[in-house]
Amino acid sequence: MSPRVATPRPRAMIMAAGLGTRLLPLTELIAKPMVPILNRPVMEHILRLLRRHGISEVAANLHHHPQAIQEYFGDGSRYGLHLHYNVEPELLGTAGGVGACRDALGEGTFVVVSGDALTDVDLASLVAAHKRSGGIATIAVKQVEDPSLYGVVVHDRDGRVTGFQEKPAREEARSVLCNCGIYAFEPRIFDYIPAGVFVDFALHVFPALLSAGDPFHIWRLDSYWNDVGNIDQYRIGNFDALLGRVRVQVPGESVSRNVWVGPGSTVSPNARIKPPVLIGGGCRVEDDAELIGPLIIGDDCVIEAGAVLSGVIHWDGGKTGRGASAVGGIIGRGVRIHHGATIGDGAVIGDGTDVAAGAVVPLGARIRPHTQVAAEDGLS
Repeated sequence: MSPRVATPRPRAMIMAAGLGTRLLPLTELIAKPMVPILNRPVMEHILRLLRRHGISEVAANLHHHPQAIQEYFGDGSRYGLHLHYNVEPELLGTAGGVGACRDALGEGTFVVVSGDALTDVDLASLVAAHKRSGGIATIAVKQVEDPSLYGVVVHDRDGRVTGFQEKPAREEARSVLCNCGIYAFEPRIFDYIPAGVFVDFALHVFPALLSAGDPFHIWRLDSYWNDVGNIDQYRIGNFDALLGRVRVQVPGESVSRNVWVGPGSTVSPNARIKPPVLIGGGCRVEDDAELIGPLIIGDDCVIEAGAVLSGVIHWDGGKTGRGASAVGGIIGRGVRIHHGATIGDGAVIGDGTDVAAGAVVPLGARIRPHTQVAAEDGLS
């Protein structure tokens, strides 16, 4: 009997080079894969997902603020992974970035995941379906209500891809299945990715496969997926994770039903908390502060007496002063909101901004990082 040859486990690629312009001002000073979901970078949740599926060799392409990603994740050993990086001085596109990591992806089947995907996709099932189909590629797709927001995939009755539409008008859409940016590939895909130039999967590679008659297929993703593509989706993704709609780890200790508190934090017994609420580590929540969920507070934050936060995502290192209030917005890292200030519903405040006492930030405002918001500067 001949010895059994072990099938190599798939390797993975995380596409992490994008600029994240639709998340501005949040991504002006950080890379999109570093935006926090439940106080952890979205890319960290992807790495944990890969490890759960037995994938230990992972490559990532970087461009926007690459050093922060490299410093945070290191060599990946903290997650039980070997993490390889390729920094792109100029963006190479979705496919070009994958092609530049060819050596790290080995000689077998590999998966590719967008670095901004919040998902608990069953990668093992994706790979199994890919192998059954026998094609060069398999695209994870999900049914969406509004195809005009996405690139959609057209297929035949056997699931073989026959075409694409990029953000079609609803009445012109030939499909309601969006491309999730999650793929399984055979190494032959590199034959369609010329080296050193900008190459995009949707614009170049997939049309080339169709022209060549090289079969590739869809795989319907039934689990949670959110591309964290804009401010609204980022908010929804965070709160879906907080509510348990996607399988990701909630940091901190569960101190009561749907209330988590990180290590080293102190929460006054006189604070009023309406769950679900996540409070990071090293925080201080003072008397009569009111926290109305869904609400996420990052590490090392101070919420002073009488402050009210409702439906807010509050990044690390910030301070909300006495009697200040914020509703339904996103507050960046290190933001100082002084006493009596009001942050209007849906406002997004960039890192390091200082909001003066009594200032009023209007509904839906977008404040760039390190802005000085005075009470009389025209924002009120």
